[in-house]
Amino acid sequence: MRKLLASISVAVLLAACATNPVSGRREMALMSEQQELAIGRDMHPKVLQAYGEYDDPALQAYVRGVGEKLAAVSHRANLIYRFTVVDSTDINAFALPGGYIYITRGLLAYMSSEAELAGVLGHEIGHVTARHAVRQYTAATAAQLGMTLGSIFVPGLGNNVAQNVMGVLGQATLSGYGREHELESDSLGAEYLAQAGYDPQAILGVLRTLKAQGDYATAQAKAEGREPQAYHGLFASHPDEDTRLKEVLTKASFLAPDTPADDGRERFQKRLDGLVFGDSTVQGIRRENRFYHGPLDFALEFPPGWRLQNQPDRLLAIAPGGSAQAQLTSQDLNQRETPREFMIRRLGIRNPAGQEISPAGLPGYSANVQLGGALARRQGRVAVIFHRNQAYILVGVAKEGGDAQAADRALLQTALSFHPLREDERALAKPLRLRLKTAAPGDNFAQLAKGSRLPGDATAQLRLLNGHYPTGEPAAGDTLKIVR
Repeated sequence: MRKLLASISVAVLLAACATNPVSGRREMALMSEQQELAIGRDMHPKVLQAYGEYDDPALQAYVRGVGEKLAAVSHRANLIYRFTVVDSTDINAFALPGGYIYITRGLLAYMSSEAELAGVLGHEIGHVTARHAVRQYTAATAAQLGMTLGSIFVPGLGNNVAQNVMGVLGQATLSGYGREHELESDSLGAEYLAQAGYDPQAILGVLRTLKAQGDYATAQAKAEGREPQAYHGLFASHPDEDTRLKEVLTKASFLAPDTPADDGRERFQKRLDGLVFGDSTVQGIRRENRFYHGPLDFALEFPPGWRLQNQPDRLLAIAPGGSAQAQLTSQDLNQRETPREFMIRRLGIRNPAGQEISPAGLPGYSANVQLGGALARRQGRVAVIFHRNQAYILVGVAKEGGDAQAADRALLQTALSFHPLREDERALAKPLRLRLKTAAPGDNFAQLAKGSRLPGDATAQLRLLNGHYPTGEPAAGDTLKIVR
């Protein structure tokens, strides 16, 4: 029986072999190139819907030009690659099957040169040319196939094998493909950089930037008593002193022109002048524990010390030490009803026993309710406020074992703070932007931070932006990125 199972599995898998565009070897591939392209076409609009395309045609064209120069010397130059800067503060870059490549403005802000940009794009092109998404899918599907055949021929082996392979693919796309695939992308990216006229050693600059980001995030999280947020797997599977990576870069350097490569630092920095830093207008602007949204014309305030996280579909708020959490979402209003009726009909809360509220004269209703889902059997607060044909829904709960009454008071206070933007708040609803400045003799980051609107440790953030974290200082004549 085992021999029969093995022979059937081998026959099925051999029938699904294809030539790898990079290695030229025949290998198992349970997805055709046309299917690969179709996935990219299908997922691209969803990525743009989730993140938004950054509204700067000149910057988009610049990034596209750098990417196309690399794609032209890649192993799959026949593909039409699409390079997009997405409107996200994340420090991230990723690729979809078929040549759809994304870099966040959050990552762009911390890079120093065109060569470093090319290093990131080349790495992501490497994932596409080596068909890493296809290979990830094939490995997951092959494992599922083996289990399925086993469950047919060997009763009791188990048939709970229906996993969401696209979920596996999506996780790999956003968070890295594992050590071997990431190193292969490093190697391919370095090769493409060299052939396009860039110094492959620029990849080390990106690594140092990401490492500095990780160190800063860890320090901030420790100071705030929380776990640090992990960043994308881009180059993260190895440190900048990794021996194998240095071997890859040295090998690729032999492909580079004999003349010193122009890293395009000045071109790149000029393109970043005016780049939105932090939250954008369409996302709404966080100012410590306050939130301002210009296009939607509202503001609200959480208690002091609460930390806000701006996500594409919601605003999250976390109390100090994680003692309570809340989220603000919105839904379109499409019929005339009271906030309490909305709570019953749209939120599915049966007979909410609460009170009418009228923050800034707006219609609202708030109630203590039993929260379901992941927060099952937990008493929390829900508030619904109507403003400009939108229903704003604030939901919050205390941490298990926490002070529920204190959390409830904080959430009600937050709901009551909701109001249309005042004229004196309009400027606060506008984003911060990167600006360029030539360092004068004696300039240091602590002095520059005094005039900055950066929240938190502005000195450390300016050092990060300019590649001097944690203790460096600028030299006279350096072009610096500052935030205004």
